[in-house]
Amino acid sequence: MNSLVIDTATNRTSVGLFAANDLIYSGFHDGATAHAEALPKLVAAALKVNSEVDQVIVGMGPGPFTGLRVGIVFAQTFATARIIPWMGACSLDAIDIDSNSYIVTTDARRKEVYWARYESGVRVEGPNVDTPIIVAGFADKKFGFGFTEELYPSMALLLAKAMTSPVVEPMYLRRPDAVPTSERS
Repeated sequence: MNSLVIDTATNRTSVGLFAANDLIYSGFHDGATAHAEALPKLVAAALKVNSEVDQVIVGMGPGPFTGLRVGIVFAQTFATARIIPWMGACSLDAIDIDSNSYIVTTDARRKEVYWARYESGVRVEGPNVDTPIIVAGFADKKFGFGFTEELYPSMALLLAKAMTSPVVEPMYLRRPDAVPTSERS
C-alpha cells in the first residue's frame, strides 16, 4: 500500500510518500505563510517518484488555522478525486523524542505554544495551548519551540499514528480571531 503523508501544522510544509513502510520520497518547505504554494509542488515531486497512491494521511494539528486547513483540505480533496481513503493523526504525536517522560511544543504564534505531555511515547495530556512561561513551570523535560531547536512531525510516525490513533477532526485549540459584531466588546 502506498501512502501519501502531509503535514502543515507547523511553519514547515512536509510531504512523504511511502511504499508499504518504506519512505520513497521526502520533501519539505519552510515558511509559515507558504503552505498553499509549497504543498502542490511537494506532492507533484512525490508523484514523479510513484503516482500510485492508495491512501492519504494528514496531520490534524494542533496548528494555526490557515496552515492546518491548507493541508487538511488538500488531503481530503486529493483523496476524494482519486476515490481513496484519507486519515488524520495528531501532529504532536508524530514528533520523535528519545525520552521516557517529556513535553513536546510547537509554535502557536501570538507568544504561545501548542504542547502535549507524553509517557513512554504515549500522549497522556493535551494537546493544549499556553504561553511558554506556563509550560516552563512543568517539571517534565521540554522539547521543541521555545525550549530546544524547533521540531517537526516525522512522516513515518504520522503514518504509524494514523493507523493506531486516527484523528477525524482538526485540532483547533483557539477561538477564532473573527467574531460576529454582536459578540465584540
